[in-house]
Amino acid sequence: MYNMDQYDGEENYMPQEDDWDRDLLLDPAWEKQQRKTFTAWCNSHLRKAGTQIENIEEDFRDGLKLMLLLEVISGERLAKPERGKMRVHKISNVNKALDFIASKGVKLVSIGAEEIVDGNAKMTLGMIWTIILRFAIQDISVEETSAKEGLLLWCQRKTAPYKNVNIQNFHISWKDGLGFCALIHRHRPELIDYGKLRKDDPMTNLNTAFDVAEKYLDIPKMLDAEDIISTLRPDEKAVMTYVSCYYHAFSGKQKAETAANRICKVLAVNQENEQLMEDYEKLASDLLEWIRRTIPWLENRMPENTMQAMQQKLEDFRDYRRLHKPPKVQEKCQLEINFNTLQTKLRLSNRPAFMPSEGKMVSDINNAWGNLEGAEKGYEEWLLNEIRRLERLDHLAEKFRQKAAIHEAWTEGKEDMLQKRDYETASLSEIKALLKKHEAFESDLAAHQDRVEQIAAIAQELNELDYYDSPSVNARCQRICDQWDALGALTQKRSEALQRTEKLLETIDQLYLEFAKRAAPFNNWMEGAMEDLQDTFIVHTIEEIQGLSTAHEQFKATLPEADKERQAILGIHNEIAKIVQTYHVNMAGTNPYTTINPQEINAKWDKVRQLVPQRDQALIEEHARQQNNERLRRQFANQANVIGPWIQTKMEEIGRISIEMHGTLEDQLTHLRQYEKSIVNYKPKIDQLEGDHQLIQEALIFDNKHTNYTMEHIRVGWEQLLTTIARTINEIENQILTRDAKGISQEQLNEFRASFNHFDRDHSGTLGAEEFKACLISLGFDIANDAQVLNRSRTPAVRSLTGFFLCFFCTFSPLYFYPSPYSPSIPTSTAYPSCTNFLWEFPHLATSKLWIVVASLPKFHTLFILYSPNDFPPLSLPLYVFLLLLVSFVHR
Repeated sequence: MYNMDQYDGEENYMPQEDDWDRDLLLDPAWEKQQRKTFTAWCNSHLRKAGTQIENIEEDFRDGLKLMLLLEVISGERLAKPERGKMRVHKISNVNKALDFIASKGVKLVSIGAEEIVDGNAKMTLGMIWTIILRFAIQDISVEETSAKEGLLLWCQRKTAPYKNVNIQNFHISWKDGLGFCALIHRHRPELIDYGKLRKDDPMTNLNTAFDVAEKYLDIPKMLDAEDIISTLRPDEKAVMTYVSCYYHAFSGKQKAETAANRICKVLAVNQENEQLMEDYEKLASDLLEWIRRTIPWLENRMPENTMQAMQQKLEDFRDYRRLHKPPKVQEKCQLEINFNTLQTKLRLSNRPAFMPSEGKMVSDINNAWGNLEGAEKGYEEWLLNEIRRLERLDHLAEKFRQKAAIHEAWTEGKEDMLQKRDYETASLSEIKALLKKHEAFESDLAAHQDRVEQIAAIAQELNELDYYDSPSVNARCQRICDQWDALGALTQKRSEALQRTEKLLETIDQLYLEFAKRAAPFNNWMEGAMEDLQDTFIVHTIEEIQGLSTAHEQFKATLPEADKERQAILGIHNEIAKIVQTYHVNMAGTNPYTTINPQEINAKWDKVRQLVPQRDQALIEEHARQQNNERLRRQFANQANVIGPWIQTKMEEIGRISIEMHGTLEDQLTHLRQYEKSIVNYKPKIDQLEGDHQLIQEALIFDNKHTNYTMEHIRVGWEQLLTTIARTINEIENQILTRDAKGISQEQLNEFRASFNHFDRDHSGTLGAEEFKACLISLGFDIANDAQVLNRSRTPAVRSLTGFFLCFFCTFSPLYFYPSPYSPSIPTSTAYPSCTNFLWEFPHLATSKLWIVVASLPKFHTLFILYSPNDFPPLSLPLYVFLLLLVSFVHR
């Protein structure tokens, strides 16, 4: 017998489901569905071996067909079976089958060969379900989910577009048959007209799906429509087994279609590759032929004697570059693209690389194209050189004259400008302006350098070409070059003088700026310090005054560093004065960056030093005051933290006494009076706390972190405690009066109290609107009628609201009786004294806001209890007892 733990192997086999309980019998309906489904599933595989089974627990007893079934569904050979008819042979065969199942990672819990051989239906069905899970459902994988979840997700994805289909499980989601029809229609829409199916006709839907699946999809009919419809919850295993056949049927078809599409795609790719090879060969041949015809034309170097002829040759070459060559460049680029594309496709298709014909490789074409460009480049250079040779001599002389005239006009007056000494009396801003102007001149001078070099180059070229007027050209060129050298020397000298003066003035300006940068924040710091030292502080806790004292001490610690900063700032001012005196600099005005002067800094520093000891004394005095306040807080908190919980505890104890049923009413009354006495004796502690609170208020203390209780909380709690104990004692006394007046025994009163506690769901000691409503329903009163919440009548006349009514409204004022709204002229207190006397026996009702309408006529009685749901008063136990007695009175 196999009894193994849950499988944790690498196959991640889906374990047997928990709802297969082998200790309990199967539901008869489910067992019937499983027998039919599992038998059909086994036969769908066994028929491949030419056999089948009729009775699932009998036909597998010898183990032969079980082993054959496993061989068919696994595709593997099992051990040779025993052919004997004895029990030991059958057990051996079944064990071989079970060993094979276990080798596939299937965990068989409490399934033994003896049970299968004995024909145990429950164990046989469990074994077949385990086989179905392993070989038909486990390998299903959809979107990273597998087995049962994967099959369910596959069904949900396939049926999502269909209305009235919501697959959430493998039982009730399939009862209407639309899920099966939707799966068939999704894959084979021609087999089912889904639009004619109706959700309210599950029998037709199920039979349609089963018949079509058996006829066209080779899926045997494993389920009966009658069984599924008549069962409240169809067997999940039977439905899952049947649905898995749909999955395998449709997924197998899809794989076949995918394979066919891949073959077609491969053929199409091969044809496309062949076409690309032919296109490459043709394009390469045409391009090489054009290159062979063009190179001899470009290599022709026969010169022409006239300018017109040379210009015609140049025009022909330009047509070649503009019209004839660009299309060939495009062809060459396309040729390389086709070649690379073809090689990539062949590589991806695992085909051999393409080898073009001899001499038509891409490298051959590139070599030929390189020769073409080499010949083209040489031809272009030759044409340009010939044209330049003819044109050069005509234009060089005129070009020299124009450039020389422009340069001479530009240099006029430049030497006088460079020799001025205007920088000696200028300010820093004026020096910078002169430097900018001089830099602009230097840039202009550098720009004219090219013109001077061009003039010299033109003169040199004219000499090389034996120009007839070379002597005059050379003389003019020499004058220009000498003047240019003189301008360069004067420019350098003026630049050095301007930079030297600028550096001196910048040093002074930098010192001014540094003084301003350091003096401004230091001045702000002193002003802020004076403001802080004179600022009035308001604190409420010892921590706040300690924080101020700490901050003040930290401020005092920064004073030595601040004094160093002051000395450094004054040192900057002294250095400026020293530079002005040493270099005789004419400094007009004051520091342009700040209005702060050394005298102002010293005055504010002295003021800060005076305010520090004054601040020290103020902080010491405030610290002493806050210490006294903290003592008052702790004194109040220590008492409040004891009194507050004590009041809460007493409230809870009183509440328990009023609800619990321990002892007689007299015992409870005695107990409550003892509580009242102990509470009254606690009053001195409340008075003492009031005194401490008065001291806190006089000290203007507004918060206390040592306690969550305020004096107002204590007062309210104390008053509630006194009110609660008094009200509870009064209620017990009223209960005693009611009991004595009506002759109610202690047992009856305990029953009333037990009933009250039953409906008091929140244990608040009172009945709310919904709780009282539940009480009335339990007494048999119909409260659905809005006109009269409670109506017990002996005649139809009262149900029509005829007659007179006594209206009684209980408020916090004394009782009053009002005439009926239907007959206001008749006073109710006179007409119905019996009701009046009855109600007066319960004076405690004056604490309840409840409308009670009682009609007391000689032949019938009617009780109305009218209330507003939004303002229904809570009913205490005495009021609850009164209402029960009132109901009993009306019934009598």
